[in-house]
Amino acid sequence: MTTTSNLIATLTTEDRGQNDPLGRAPARTARIGFVLLGSLAAGLAAAVLLVVAPFGPATQSAVTGSVLCGFALGWAMLAILSARLTDQPQRWAFAPALLMGLSGVLLVLFGSAVQPVLNWIWPPVMLALSIWIIVRARRALRGSRNRWGLYAVSVLLAGASIGGGYQAIGEAADAQANPMPGQLIDVGDHSLHLYCTGSGSPTVVMEAGGGAMSSDLGRISAAVAGDTRVCVYDRAGRGWSESAQTSPHGIQIAADLHTLLQRAQVPGPYVLAGHSFGGLYVQTFAALYPSEVSGMVLIDSTAPNAAVPDYAVHPYVMDRVFALASASAQLGLGHLFGATARDLRSTIDEYADAGDAVKQAASLEDFGGKPLFVLTARLGNDPAWFVAQDQMAALSTDSVHRVIEDASHDGLVSDPDGAAATTQAILDVVASVRSGESLGT
Repeated sequence: MTTTSNLIATLTTEDRGQNDPLGRAPARTARIGFVLLGSLAAGLAAAVLLVVAPFGPATQSAVTGSVLCGFALGWAMLAILSARLTDQPQRWAFAPALLMGLSGVLLVLFGSAVQPVLNWIWPPVMLALSIWIIVRARRALRGSRNRWGLYAVSVLLAGASIGGGYQAIGEAADAQANPMPGQLIDVGDHSLHLYCTGSGSPTVVMEAGGGAMSSDLGRISAAVAGDTRVCVYDRAGRGWSESAQTSPHGIQIAADLHTLLQRAQVPGPYVLAGHSFGGLYVQTFAALYPSEVSGMVLIDSTAPNAAVPDYAVHPYVMDRVFALASASAQLGLGHLFGATARDLRSTIDEYADAGDAVKQAASLEDFGGKPLFVLTARLGNDPAWFVAQDQMAALSTDSVHRVIEDASHDGLVSDPDGAAATTQAILDVVASVRSGESLGT
């Protein structure tokens, strides 16, 4: 009888604990759920704050490190608060906290020096960690709803690790399949890739468009090399060139190119040819170093003072947002679109600086009587674009403005017919420089 009474009392107590909101068991079950959710949310908030706050420079590596440090704080909070406030301590959470925190601090302090190493170490380590979190959660955490929250986080970590591994392997395979054709030249705090072919003078120096690289000009440079020397290069952070310590802008790009040509002992004066955004940079170069430019070809060039988005309202915040966006390429998204995280960051920086680039190009107010060839694509351009092209042609008293009827903006460098028209324009300017005769004759 006593045993039966004790059993009834026990069942009654358990039932009251499960249904009474003031009972101890449900309070502790709810508390671990709140601690779990609150800790992970705090980690996400800390990651955002550390990106915006002056925790590190606005570089891709430092911003990625800031995010990792924020997440590390969230995992540490889970380990500490679950042990102090609940009967379900999750001390295993110190492991992801330590791993993410250490990696984050290394990226903030040493930046791009440790990034390549971590790109290979992190994918397998994070995949193992995601599996380990699932195992530990099953052992140490009661309640399926709480477990599923950690399962979701583990799946995200596993996806990031697989994407990161895919990106690292893809970039390595691309580098092996496409070895650097030219040479790296030190221009200060970074080195730029330069590739010169052909012989003769004047030397043609080509600038690729926004987000593009030297290899995109291969069809034209190969054709021009049959008549004279031609050089293509990659801007900082693009193609085979190293990243600069600071974000690029038009004047710095022109100065880097000038240093590159001088240190590579490429004699001038040069015929400059720029496509799209590259047209802005060659105009800035001509304004800064007029005696070193003998002719110019603007290939559907962006016009000086063109209307472009201005991100200068909150440049400090935007720099970090851009760095964070480019870091997403390291999760495998970049290789899907044939880009590296460096390429993406360089491209984002380039377009973010568009407002200053068009103003700096406007410093070229007079090209004198030097031969100037302006090529414009008919397809995809509005009337205002053609007016701006006419205005650029007016920079010189010896200019030709030719509209290519069946060509698009990109087609002037990528399509056979468009590239042939561009090649002929460059050779016309080269011939004019050699002979001293007007382009129109």
